[in-house]
Amino acid sequence: MRGDSNPLLILPVENQVRELDSKLLFGCFAVEKGFEVLIGSRPYVNFAMTKLRPGIFVAKSMRRRSALMLKIIQNLGHRIVAWDEESLVRFQSAEYNQWRFSNETFAPIDHLFAWGKDDARMFREYEGLGRTAVHITGNPRMDLLRREFRTVFETEVNEIKEKFGSFVLINTNFSFVNSYVSNLNLLIGGDRGAASVVSRTGEGMSTEFARGMFTHQERIARSFVSLISKIGSEKRDIKFILRPHPSENHSFWREIVSEFPNIEMIHSGNVIPWILASTCLLHNGCTTAVEAAVLGKPAITYQKIRSESFDYHLPNGLSSIAKCELEVIELIEKLVQESSHRNLPVNKGLLQEHLSASEGPFASERILEILASGIDLSHRHGSFSRTKRASAHLIGTARTALKKINSYRKGHRNSKAYHDHRFPKVTSGQLQKKIATLDRTLGRFASVKIDEFSENLFIMKRDK
Repeated sequence: MRGDSNPLLILPVENQVRELDSKLLFGCFAVEKGFEVLIGSRPYVNFAMTKLRPGIFVAKSMRRRSALMLKIIQNLGHRIVAWDEESLVRFQSAEYNQWRFSNETFAPIDHLFAWGKDDARMFREYEGLGRTAVHITGNPRMDLLRREFRTVFETEVNEIKEKFGSFVLINTNFSFVNSYVSNLNLLIGGDRGAASVVSRTGEGMSTEFARGMFTHQERIARSFVSLISKIGSEKRDIKFILRPHPSENHSFWREIVSEFPNIEMIHSGNVIPWILASTCLLHNGCTTAVEAAVLGKPAITYQKIRSESFDYHLPNGLSSIAKCELEVIELIEKLVQESSHRNLPVNKGLLQEHLSASEGPFASERILEILASGIDLSHRHGSFSRTKRASAHLIGTARTALKKINSYRKGHRNSKAYHDHRFPKVTSGQLQKKIATLDRTLGRFASVKIDEFSENLFIMKRDK
């Protein structure tokens, strides 16, 4: 490790149920490696950047709209590395790169950590990659799916099974058409027809592609509404748990399932124990299907509507395909009746192409080895441009003030309600219990202590 004896590692979390557990695990490995770790809500991490000593910031995407914040972070003296939370599951179109990436956001990134070979290939072929080094390390979210960590969720799995018994898990992925914040739907205005415009969410997409994607997802969502009504009415002997995407408007689904006693809409905690407790998964294009494949749980993708350009092919390719409601019901009945799924075919070749670090050193360890040996923070304290730092401090402070003002605006993307929807209140005590469970599993995190740093932010360090 070059530079500080305890360099700072900064881990922003956007969607708590999706990212917190894996980043907490990554933080434990980092503390063991000699880092001090700041972890918490992504907006609140950004608010705190002007007050932090120079460290290593882990970005979660390379969207064009992140360019300003990344530039501020860089000019404050921090080094930036990244992994892309979304790039494992993506549509197959040239539009993807212009939507998700820009030269400006790649420019300040030193190292980029890929989920697997397919992910790395995509990044390396991107013309705006610049000097960013791409490493095939795997992702900490997949560390939690390895057999070594199955006992981490044992208590939660047993509690879920005791409360709900046998059930089918339904996951939705329709934030393009059912966003918690209506202005973050892919299209806004003009009744979503020809007069509509591409929203902030679709920035970088062509209008034609965005309208096509919106129409495609809207049709799939409608097909799921119809399917849910059918299974709710006709399959009263089977229990279903519907879990929407973290960024979706959950009230939409809660109202739909309210008339069916055998279907409940629940969105709490990490999805892993819900997958493990379920009989099987029903979805279309959800990352949950990739997680289910790794965990050895069967998945069904309902594809009444299909598109080569707009579909998410990896999760669908790891699932049994049902093209109509009858086929869905027949597959569910078959899986519910079977006592063992050991012989279910899983496309292992497809998994291996997309996911690394399924055995051997954990993805977290592979990433930290690169960070510990490849990043020098020493020059950031004295020689880094004072002018750039002062400018970044001024712009960052103004940006924080504006975001906090917008947090009081009802229905705004920066509203407190939307923040709390994606990052519910959590205490240091709750997180310390999670760390204790990880320690019992691996027997190596007993010295990791976590304390509250400020609102929605926590500091992890070695307990001396």
